[in-house]
Amino acid sequence: MQRPHFNNMNIRTPFINEYGRPRSGWRLLLFIAVSIALYFLLGTVVRIGWAIFHATGLRVPHEGAIADLISRILLLVIALTAGYICARFLEGLPWRSLGLTFHHRWLRDFLVGSLIGLLSLAFAVVIASIAGGFSFTFSGFNVFLGVAKSLLGSLALFVVAALAEEAVFRGYPLQTLCRAHLSWLGVLLTLLLFASAHLGNPNAALFPFINTSLAGIWLAIAYLRTRSLWLPLGVHWAWNWALGSLFGLPVSGITLVSHPLIQGKDLGPTWITGGNYGIEGGAACTVALVVSSIFIWRTRIVSATPELLKLTSEERPTTPPDVLSIRPTGE
Repeated sequence: MQRPHFNNMNIRTPFINEYGRPRSGWRLLLFIAVSIALYFLLGTVVRIGWAIFHATGLRVPHEGAIADLISRILLLVIALTAGYICARFLEGLPWRSLGLTFHHRWLRDFLVGSLIGLLSLAFAVVIASIAGGFSFTFSGFNVFLGVAKSLLGSLALFVVAALAEEAVFRGYPLQTLCRAHLSWLGVLLTLLLFASAHLGNPNAALFPFINTSLAGIWLAIAYLRTRSLWLPLGVHWAWNWALGSLFGLPVSGITLVSHPLIQGKDLGPTWITGGNYGIEGGAACTVALVVSSIFIWRTRIVSATPELLKLTSEERPTTPPDVLSIRPTGE
């Protein structure tokens, strides 16, 4: 049986747009509902599995870190699954629309993003250090093995954590509003949710909230330039990894890495360095985020592929044949 083609339909109701799709607001609410349902379903399965594992009496090293990694993976699976369900059944779009396939230039986007994230964080550290806000001591070669393990181990955690947050905040919710030509609303909503999600972190306050909101804009710009999650993922994980693993500073108020390459010491003033929250709560971070956002918006190094641009900028019930025929798989 052939699927109905809605391109020429002119149905407009409070629930359905002229293309026969649910309106973007309802799509967003349905995504939230599906995510909550998946959270209770998959979360229950994970908790039961964790309880059974503990009942065996077995123990694993770094149990807290492993539990945190599992929770991040669970969040990632929920966000991507809910995003695909909504994209497929509400909008007739393929998995590729979520921007996490090995599309043309995906690796370049990821590497460029990683470099931007690392350099942006280093820029913030340099600003604060010039102002006398930080001093650093090298961990030394006598603890090289511990540092190497810490760098590699934290890398995996930071990548998964960043990918989970990108799937939630720069995934389907922002993407579906972009298709409704409401990018500004998508950016506003996701940056507020992104910043609010960090309010429970230790030493969170107004300045960290403002900077995290700016980071939400920064990462949204990275998505909008490529219509893919690879660039914001690179920017996001590299910033956090450099912050905690290279410079030994708190990541959003939390000290995550026990053996950083360089150990930073905060000398103040707090309004520049961020104090106990870390550099993300100070003016040095504000300047770095603004400069980096402008660079990403203006640079010609990155751009969206024609396929992803079409999949994320038009209200269409099905993917056009000319787009379906374009399936680059990598570099």
